[in-house]
Amino acid sequence: MKQYDAIVIGSGQAGGPLAKKLALAGKKTALIEKRWIGGTCVNDGCTPTKTMVASAKAAYMAAHSALLGVKIKGYSVNMPVIKKRKDEVVHQFRDGSRKGLEETKNLDLLFGEAAFTREKTISVTLNDGGIEELGADLFFINTGAKPFIPEIEGLNDIDYLNSTTILDLDYVPEHLLILGGNYIGLEFGQMFRRFGSKITVIEKSGRIVSHEDEDVSEELTKILKDEDITIHTNTITTGFKKKKSGKITAIIIKDGKEEKIKCSHVLVAVGRTPQTKALNLSETGVETDEHGNIKVNDKLETNVPGIYALGDVKGGSAFTHISYNDYTIVYRNLVKNENLTTKDRLVPYCMFTDPQLGHVGLSENEAKKLKLNIKVAKLPMTRVARAIETGDTRGFMKAIVDADTKQILGATVLGPEGGEIMTILQMAMMGGITYEQIRYFVFAHPLYAESLNNLFMALES
Repeated sequence: MKQYDAIVIGSGQAGGPLAKKLALAGKKTALIEKRWIGGTCVNDGCTPTKTMVASAKAAYMAAHSALLGVKIKGYSVNMPVIKKRKDEVVHQFRDGSRKGLEETKNLDLLFGEAAFTREKTISVTLNDGGIEELGADLFFINTGAKPFIPEIEGLNDIDYLNSTTILDLDYVPEHLLILGGNYIGLEFGQMFRRFGSKITVIEKSGRIVSHEDEDVSEELTKILKDEDITIHTNTITTGFKKKKSGKITAIIIKDGKEEKIKCSHVLVAVGRTPQTKALNLSETGVETDEHGNIKVNDKLETNVPGIYALGDVKGGSAFTHISYNDYTIVYRNLVKNENLTTKDRLVPYCMFTDPQLGHVGLSENEAKKLKLNIKVAKLPMTRVARAIETGDTRGFMKAIVDADTKQILGATVLGPEGGEIMTILQMAMMGGITYEQIRYFVFAHPLYAESLNNLFMALES
């Protein structure tokens, strides 16, 4: 058995940087990866999808450029070229990260699947054959999550797509039926609609992005429907049937009535599930919840001292930037002797529909449930000078503020560069800057950010 100071399982946005930093700090470290360096984000999440979103945006602009006085005749979408560009960007990120790890002293990189055999020991079934047994005092689990596939009659008979396999398409589906009306489903839905697919979204809740405030969901629904995307809410899918011709029939129940929808492809985007089963955690005593998420404290340590879990595998906010922040907390605590925790950290996020949906802090609904004394500032993009000038006035800015302290409690921006605008308000929240101060900031004209003046202008002093 090979003995290490630290073993990191999974090379996602926490595991890769953490393994490198631990090795550079003098700890003999092993990093185990069963697939590709970079985890979901680099290989089948953020990097490939946002690369393809850029192509979809270009198609949308070509189709709507006449509104700006530029007429583009006969533009076409070349899916093989889009896929090739996406693959090149992914390999650039993946290969660069792998090279950096391989060149790091004190770090051994092994490709294979790890499973615990006892508390501080793992067996690694190597991808190129053979098995190695490794031990360490410190373990860091960053195995992430994978698409959750529900049990629906006939689903396994139709060659359904998930958020990973859909990235391999080099053609435009005729009619893509999407199960799930949240981040993944809506990003792919709008993307492939712009590539030329007919899109139908099935959402079991009463509205899409149901965890957002009602006005956010309502506005986003309007934006997507304006692009001829069909959205069925309060709808469940009960079965699928595939004909010899390859056509698929989905059986749904909407508002209590059974309907049938014919389509060519199905994308399952109803959530993700942690990759913990293969780890054989029962041999370590590490506790998981009913969904398989690894339980951790606010320093990301499990109930077993010396074993940590970072990123999506622990449940909660499943975002790349949270995984990366997990790494910085663990590294600084263990190597730099700091005392950092995840308690009360702000969790910003951005959905890359067009326009973007950026959010941080409390929503209006959450603030009301907490019975806080709040004011709500809201500004439609139709009143944002920069939006008018660029010809895209979809969406709005919204902020929740404490009526007594004037501190910003949360913000949602559904609009062009929504994530960037949201981040300005996030920094204000972290720095204790009040909405009154922002109201009189001098912003460069005519930025989107300048309209934060107007957003807060309507609120009384």
